[in-house]
Amino acid sequence: MRVRAQVAMVMNLDKCIGCHTCSVTCKQVWTNRPGTEYVWFNNVETKPGLGYPRTYEDNEKWKGGWQLNRRGKLELKAGGRIQKILNIFWNPNLPTIDDYYEPWTYDYQTLIDAPLSQHDPVARPFSQLTGDRIEVKTGPNWDDNLAGAPEHAIHDPLLKGIEEQVRFAYEQAFMFYLPRICEHCLNPSCVASCPSGAMYKRVEDGIVLVDQHKCRGWRFCVSGCPYKKVYFNHRSGKAEKCTLCYPRIEQGQPTICSETCVGRIRYLGLVLYDADRVEAAASVPDERELLDAQMGVFLDPDDPEVQAAAHAEGIPDDWLEAARRSPVYTLAVRYRLALPLHPEYRTLPMVWYVPPLSPVVNALEQDGYEADPDDLFPAIETLRIPVDYLANLLAAGDAEVIRSVLRRLAAMRAYMRKREVLGETDETVAASVGLTAADLETMYRLLAIAKYEERYVIPKAHGELASQLMEQQGTCGLDFDGGPGNCGAVQPRANERFMLKTLPLLGEDKA
Repeated sequence: MRVRAQVAMVMNLDKCIGCHTCSVTCKQVWTNRPGTEYVWFNNVETKPGLGYPRTYEDNEKWKGGWQLNRRGKLELKAGGRIQKILNIFWNPNLPTIDDYYEPWTYDYQTLIDAPLSQHDPVARPFSQLTGDRIEVKTGPNWDDNLAGAPEHAIHDPLLKGIEEQVRFAYEQAFMFYLPRICEHCLNPSCVASCPSGAMYKRVEDGIVLVDQHKCRGWRFCVSGCPYKKVYFNHRSGKAEKCTLCYPRIEQGQPTICSETCVGRIRYLGLVLYDADRVEAAASVPDERELLDAQMGVFLDPDDPEVQAAAHAEGIPDDWLEAARRSPVYTLAVRYRLALPLHPEYRTLPMVWYVPPLSPVVNALEQDGYEADPDDLFPAIETLRIPVDYLANLLAAGDAEVIRSVLRRLAAMRAYMRKREVLGETDETVAASVGLTAADLETMYRLLAIAKYEERYVIPKAHGELASQLMEQQGTCGLDFDGGPGNCGAVQPRANERFMLKTLPLLGEDKA
């Protein structure tokens, strides 16, 4: 057992109001400079929709993420060493600026300098890349609130096989918001795709970063990421991505997107995992078993054996305490309410989502507060957001996983409604979903009324451990053959604190 700590995030989609405040504050902090005009480390998409970049979820087209070869071993969808050498000067799987959008601004000076006239002056759009006037045709949130949905959203890759359900649902204004950042995966395909070894996953907290000094701008990381959350700065010639606001995390503060979230949908905390189980979990043949396999990687922070192993790996006591109080562990592992985005990509993502339930409750409350909880669970099948659509997004197509989560959320709401409005405590509701009344009350407190310190449980970094970690060899969580990491290959330089060394190319033997 090799215990590692990972900073992870959960987002409650039921509470996202689509205000884009998280996107704007992230933009101002991290990508408000030349070369990153089109870059949004955080963006909020309307589902169903094409997303950003457009149809990024179609990895049969983009070749992002991992797949199993005929021997059952993990390999990059885009190919290994030989394939990269052949395409080193031309990457056929790379999105173009048209797949993102051509960033624009407006000629505001025209408004300032316009003389008095009978007609109002117009500030016309022009490209921030070329300076030429353009006609705006798309943008990073072009699908916002179903704009143009009948014409464009039918091409959403998640609708494959359920087109008729969704076409009917449009008449009932079916939509929900999906905020997205880098997943900071346990098995990141972007790291494995990097030819120069510039991308790495930090040992102490699992954050995936790019070493700007090593990056050579090959952009295989961009195409290798199935979530398309690595970007190319055309001014600097370097790759850039979400850093999970690591300077803030190291000080025990939440990410800027979490800090400014209007709906308070985000939760940050530590989870412990066994690095030795990562390869096996990502290599499960059946895609629908990947969720359970990833759950098997996580470790119980209350287990004395895990605590002893964590101490042996140098994980500090305050980090173990934070792992015990982690809202991410509570929501994703203990109560299994949060689900990973596209587990079928086999990257083992660490940004998880609580699926939306609101349309079910609205339908049931037409008769008042005393809707029979027994009617709640069959109603899930008539959810305006089709269960199959959520399954394609969060459960590799396994609709039963979604039903299980929605039943628990529905039970929580039914229990709390009876307790708060009718003054009744009905423990049979909790028992029907395999939980206790105390469990439902804990879920309610965390999802509905949690305070700041309950939503963000982030221990401060221990700078005194830097030299100790740099001296360790072969201690990474991802150093299996063909994987995205190889700690023992090269001794880190002094200025590469906590760096997880990566293989130069997928499939290369260890040094």
